[in-house]
Amino acid sequence: MSGRAGGAQCLEANDWVCAEYLRTRSQELVDATVQHIGITTVSVALGLLLAFPLALLARRRRAAAGPVLALTTVLYTIPSLAMFALLTPVFGVSAAVVVTGLVLYSLTILVRNILAGLQAVPAGVREAARGMGYGPVRLLFGVELPLAIPAVVAGLRIATVSTVAVTTVGSVVGYGGLGNLIASGMAGFFKAEVLTASVLCVLLALVADVLLMALQWLLTPWTRAGGRAGAQAGVRSRAVAWARGRGRAVKAVG
Repeated sequence: MSGRAGGAQCLEANDWVCAEYLRTRSQELVDATVQHIGITTVSVALGLLLAFPLALLARRRRAAAGPVLALTTVLYTIPSLAMFALLTPVFGVSAAVVVTGLVLYSLTILVRNILAGLQAVPAGVREAARGMGYGPVRLLFGVELPLAIPAVVAGLRIATVSTVAVTTVGSVVGYGGLGNLIASGMAGFFKAEVLTASVLCVLLALVADVLLMALQWLLTPWTRAGGRAGAQAGVRSRAVAWARGRGRAVKAVG
């Protein structure tokens, strides 16, 4: 097999690894990858926008927390094929079917992680901010959300990797990105197509995960000071100092 993998013979032999397939189907692979990235990005972004107010509602009203978490959990248990079948009469055979399904699946992960991140903010930090005149909105966006970033990004990473995988199921309606190639390859037992599309899916998930880790690293500089153990041990004192520093800066500007 190795001797034929670089030429057209590998297509005839239906080898798993075939450079000729990559050469002759490069545009097809690019188009499928672009569609996969687009569906994943839109789905995760919309999921995050929807999960944020739901998490706030669950935090501020205890009576709503149970129903919100229960609903998102129930949605996550619906099989993807059944979900897409239920959505098709509403959206027709379109990318909206896949995106809507993926958004609903992402909620159970994102809502719980956003809620956990906000609840983990030390009470001392909130009190210090309120003492400096921080209102609810300013407290949320200026203090609580920045400190909740690690938990939020952790949920975002899980939701993104999961979405990359589940997007392939969208091939049942023709909008599965690389899943379209996997499905067609499985139907014709075209080994190179199945393997190449599968590998690209894994690479997309890995790249997305690394990018989100880098984003968290950039957005949370205080967690790097003194090492990981030091950051965990001194998070309360640094957070209070950070909130006070922000307050003094605002007063100086005013």
